Amino acid sequence: MTPAGPELRRTLGVGDAVVVGLGSMIGAGVFAALAPAARAAGSGLLLGLAVAAVVAYCNATSSARLAARYPASGGTYVYGRERLGEFWGHLAGWSFIVGKTASCAAMALTVGTYVWPERAHLVAVAAVVVLTAVNYGGIQKSAWVTRVIVAVVLAVLASVVAVCLGSGRADAGRLDVGVSDGIGGVLQAAGLLFFAFAGYARIATLAEEVRDPRRTIPRAIPLALGITLVVYGCVAVGVLSVLGPGGLGQATAPLADAVGAAGLPELAPVVRVGAAVAASGALLALILGVSRTTLAMARDRHLPGALAAVHPRSGVPHHAELTVGVVVAVLAATVDVRGAIGFSSFGVLAYYAVANASAWTLDASRASRVVPALGLIGCLVLAFSLPVDSVIVGGGVLAAGALAYGGTRGREGRAPR
Repeated sequence: MTPAGPELRRTLGVGDAVVVGLGSMIGAGVFAALAPAARAAGSGLLLGLAVAAVVAYCNATSSARLAARYPASGGTYVYGRERLGEFWGHLAGWSFIVGKTASCAAMALTVGTYVWPERAHLVAVAAVVVLTAVNYGGIQKSAWVTRVIVAVVLAVLASVVAVCLGSGRADAGRLDVGVSDGIGGVLQAAGLLFFAFAGYARIATLAEEVRDPRRTIPRAIPLALGITLVVYGCVAVGVLSVLGPGGLGQATAPLADAVGAAGLPELAPVVRVGAAVAASGALLALILGVSRTTLAMARDRHLPGALAAVHPRSGVPHHAELTVGVVVAVLAATVDVRGAIGFSSFGVLAYYAVANASAWTLDASRASRVVPALGLIGCLVLAFSLPVDSVIVGGGVLAAGALAYGGTRGREGRAPR
């Protein structure tokens, strides 16, 4: 399938694609999502992490198969359109753009909260401006910056795990797995933790800029997800062993609080810097993914055609990059981070539900349909297990997307031929 309009440059290899995925997943989520997940699940936090991991694996597998078949920018927007029809592609693209724009705002606000809490919104807007400028300079520059960010964050997380598990205050009894807050709490925790896993989609949405995508993407997605699962599991065990479910649920900065409780408060400022860097990496990759899906939808006239422009020198969709940057900056100046995370989770789970439904149609054999079926069911269950306000707002936004599609099709039908 050849995309309509100018094509992007294929410059990313397996290593670059893995780094982009890691930059998206190992970001602010591991620093921020553990506390609300612990409040929801109590002693079932690790079970929630396992459920989120299973759903993420199913989604990653479906996304990898689809990306290899359709190596163009847009991710599930393209897959839904090609496998299920125009409406489902539009709804997936709408869910991704709106949900991930909210994620961008949440990441920017996380940077602001850790860098300068009293001026969090101001710092958030500045972060959006700087990282939009980096993306505007070209995909290779973005991949290089993300590589540096991932290295810094992994070093910080390794230090946190070593301090927590190596301290005399770690207690294996705090790791007892249970369902103290019920199955509903475990599922809600899984939905919140899924927010931190969803970055592997960024690899698929960059398919048009990946060398040999049919080989590269199926290798890069599970590799990035596997590394992230190991990192998240180690961090969750380390922090729980020191704070326990109750202490973790009450923590405002859980990883910084954990190193303090482990007897090394001097490391807390380093952890805060790591959190800011991690959120910056996630924001960088998120802007990349949202702008590429915007490009794909603009090519098909589901969004204004001007957003499909590709810069002749840098080879990036510069109109889409700038538009996304402006919208995110406005949100970062006005919204609340907690609401943004809940709403984003609902949108992303809806997006992956369409991805799994699309993967279901690739092969009629029963064995090949097990993973997409499990992924589809998992996405729907987790989406409707989120806090009620997130479900209501998310459902309303999806309905607005459906109405927008109907309006677009109606205008096309009335247009003179």
